[in-house]
Amino acid sequence: MTVVVKDTSESATLGVMDSLSLLAEAIADCRQCERLVQWREKISVEKRAAFIDDEYWGRGVPGFGDPLAKVMIIGLAPAAHGANRTGRVFTGDRSGDFLFASLHRTGFANQSLARHVNDGLELSDAYVTAAVRCAPPANKPTPVERDTCRPFIERELTLLTETKVFVALGQFGYQVACSIFGVRPRPRFGHGVVVPLEEQGRDVTRHIICSFHPSQQNTFTGRLTEEMLDQVFVKARELAGLDPF
Repeated sequence: MTVVVKDTSESATLGVMDSLSLLAEAIADCRQCERLVQWREKISVEKRAAFIDDEYWGRGVPGFGDPLAKVMIIGLAPAAHGANRTGRVFTGDRSGDFLFASLHRTGFANQSLARHVNDGLELSDAYVTAAVRCAPPANKPTPVERDTCRPFIERELTLLTETKVFVALGQFGYQVACSIFGVRPRPRFGHGVVVPLEEQGRDVTRHIICSFHPSQQNTFTGRLTEEMLDQVFVKARELAGLDPF
């Protein structure tokens, strides 16, 4: 798994990397949600035929990306035969293919494919994470499982001090982001909706951007197109103060 290191405050950046590595270990080792642990391990044994020779990760899946990221992408949870297999968020499934292709087109990724943890993928100014870290049955975590996982993303937010824009993929990720940032009342979710995160006594410098989730249910039906997702990341670059790509 490759992490981009920039020149800005090298020692501080290395410290963040070390902290993220420790957090990744804690996420991978977490066994707090019995239902999720049983499911992720069951899938790792009862493999999909296409991946019968693969050794499944079968653990909690950490976030991935640039420790100086200006943009954080928040997904729902690992796919049973995607990140639960590869060990890297959004890697090895159709949703990830759609996501990383867009990140490549909009200047956040060095390549469009995400197949496995040693495939050379690097992110610049972006960090990808999930609200829940274990693959859930039917892709539906319970509210208790969501809340149990919440400290992990809160810790990431504490470490990623440069992050200004939070791209919420789907309503689940949006609800978690709004809950963390205390957004009340919560504006109605919609693709492309931008929610300023007000800070008392300060100008607005952070935003949530909503996007339909790049699931096959959305991409195969045309509800989410490549152009639509690209527009979200172009807007994210703008709001984060990054150069156009």
